[in-house]
Amino acid sequence: MSEPLVLAATDGAVRTLTLNRPHALNSFTAAMHAELRAALDAAANDAAVRCVVVTGAGRGFCAGQDLNDAAMAGDDVDVGEVIERLYRPLALRVRSMPVPVIAAVNGVAAGAGANFALGCDIVVAARSASFIQAFSKIGLIPDCGGTWLLPHLVGRARALALAMTGDKLSAADAQAIGLIWQCVDDDAFADTVKALAQRLAAMPTKALADTRRAIDTAAQLSYADALRLEADLQRELGRAHDYREGVAAFLEKRKPTFRDR
Repeated sequence: MSEPLVLAATDGAVRTLTLNRPHALNSFTAAMHAELRAALDAAANDAAVRCVVVTGAGRGFCAGQDLNDAAMAGDDVDVGEVIERLYRPLALRVRSMPVPVIAAVNGVAAGAGANFALGCDIVVAARSASFIQAFSKIGLIPDCGGTWLLPHLVGRARALALAMTGDKLSAADAQAIGLIWQCVDDDAFADTVKALAQRLAAMPTKALADTRRAIDTAAQLSYADALRLEADLQRELGRAHDYREGVAAFLEKRKPTFRDR
């Protein structure tokens, strides 16, 4: 039996999903997409999971689409159909997870692999990692959400330059321009990711997921409508256990125990 293309491991309330094609820098195939989607669905449906970490096996995070995969075979391949069938569902699944998702970028993240990482809630990268918008090198545009993510994260000027040149961006530079949350030394990378994941898993999970929802939705709303959305979400959260527990713990000067999801 062949080895799984996505490895799943659970440590307490943290589920770690590892892309497992190290010989190909974990580049995407249709089969790996299927396993990754199934693993994300399983984490979403498991009430014991309160944070998901996605990382890569070996020296890469994900080098994007494997151009040797059957999904890309033939001179008449419909690349748009591949996006609709594989990448759009993956990007939307990550953004709809009921728990926070950390991209632990351990090595090169290129093409769709880079944008898959950027679509996660928090990106932590090892100092030796890099990000490459490799699409222009093969006559394509950024996909897996890249056309939306890049300008929202770093502005139009930087988004266009990164996408058009396809230049490699170091993890340190990615942090400096606001593309990712944190660049850490390689020897501290694993411990940093673990500590962050455990911290998020102990926080009010539903509020964290609704924070993502509010920020993503507000980007397309007027200021007045964003304020209305805030009120709607606060109304719902204010009636939940975690709000009452958080207030009680604050007043009683103790550590809260959150459980909503």
